This record gives sequence, C-alpha cells and structure tokens, in this order.
Amino acid sequence: MSDRAGSTSDGAADPTLRTVDLARITGYSVQQVRDLERLGVIPAAPRAPNGYRVYSRRHVRALRAYRGLAVAAGPVTARRTLRGLTEGPATAAAAAVSALHAGLHRERADLLAAGAALRAIAAEADGPTGLTRTDVAPGSDAGAGVGGPADAMSITELGGALGVRTSTLRHWEHEGLLHPDRVTSLRVRRYDVATTRTARIVAALRAAGYGIDAVRGLLVRLGREPGETNRILEARLADVGTRSLALLRAGADLADVIEAGEARVD
Repeated sequence: MSDRAGSTSDGAADPTLRTVDLARITGYSVQQVRDLERLGVIPAAPRAPNGYRVYSRRHVRALRAYRGLAVAAGPVTARRTLRGLTEGPATAAAAAVSALHAGLHRERADLLAAGAALRAIAAEADGPTGLTRTDVAPGSDAGAGVGGPADAMSITELGGALGVRTSTLRHWEHEGLLHPDRVTSLRVRRYDVATTRTARIVAALRAAGYGIDAVRGLLVRLGREPGETNRILEARLADVGTRSLALLRAGADLADVIEAGEARVD
C-alpha cells in the first residue's frame, strides 16, 4: 500500500489536509496535532509554498494508531512505540506491537491468579492459614525450635511457603504491611495466623502488579469490607479488557504505519 501524499492504494488522489482538518478528523486539537508531530508520533508534515503544513491520510492513520496505543499502554509507551515503528525492519515493528498484546495478556493472567488466591484465602476451611510447614522448601528450617505458638511460622518458613525471599518479607514489614511478633531475647520474627494470612494477600496483590502504596490502601479497605479487594480486581480486569480492545481496534492503522515507513530496510 502506498501512503505517500498524492496517491493511495486504489490510485485515487490522496487529499491534502490542513492542521485544522487533521485535528477535526482525528478528534485532537490543533495544538495537540502540532505537539505530537514535534514529538515524532506522526511524520513531519511537508510545507506548502505558503508555509502551511500539509498532511495526508498517512498522518490520519498515525494519529488514530496513537489514540488506540495511548488507551492500551499509556501515552508515554504509545509515543515511544509509534516512533519506533518506522525506525527498523517491519518484522521488528510487528513484534513490538505483539509484545503489547502479550503484556496485556500477562496482566490479565496475573489478576486472575490474584483473584483466585484471594478467594482461596477467604474460603479456607481446612486450617487457619492454609499454609503449613509441609509447604516450606526442603532445608528451610531456620528458626525451628524458636519459642512461640505452635502454629506460628519463622521468617524462613513463611518465605519458603510463599515463594518469596526473606528480604522481601522484611521489606513488607518495613513498609507497614506486616507486623510479626518478636520472641526471645534475639527478637526473632514469628508470624502468627493473622499475619500469615495478610502475607498471603500481600503476595497475591504484588504478583498482580500492585505497588506497595496500593497494597497498603487495599489492606485498609479489606479490613473494613472483606469483599472490596475482589471488586477492585474485577475493575482492573475490566480495564485490561478495555485496553485490549483499543489495541485491537488500532491494529489496522498500526499495520499501515509500519508498512509506510519509508526509511525501513528489510
């Protein structure tokens, strides 16, 4: 498909567009069009003899592609991606778009896994925490024999059961997410039933991509209303679906942008 000004794939003349025309067609303001051109999101427009910018269908497609990318991945990633689509081989550009699809798929899978973990924690009926020392990796027996309730776990035991480093548990404690007991004169950490359950929730939310501050807020809300976290995860899943659809809708425009890269050498 030719995307050069003056012709299209069907041989029809490619209309010349003023900045205001391009803004009207794509739903951006005139200033946004100029800013996105300056940032390299759309190709630099040639100038007419009177000095005005002259745009074409190529610029329309690039702006439509950017709109979908911005919804799917955010404006910063969208700008970087659009600039990169015309700088290398078409196969590499197509792979960059595929990577965005894959990232959304992973995000959705992580959220589903977190939701399943939280439901399992809430529904457990076979034990107070759902974790036992049989869940601990072989050889992870540090802390065994240290005083404390029989159903409490040492930091090594809990880290092994959750599949996280002990340094991670210490960081969560430092951030105020966990509050283990300290026993013996050595102030050894012991994680009781409630703290162990909280650690499982934190692990599930962190695996779903939540930052420390967001996890802290969710724990507070979870304490007030147990079903709140699941509702928030459902909202995140709906958002991933919206972003995925936006990326799918941008697909044809992205393909045209890739094919129209004049500097590409395959």
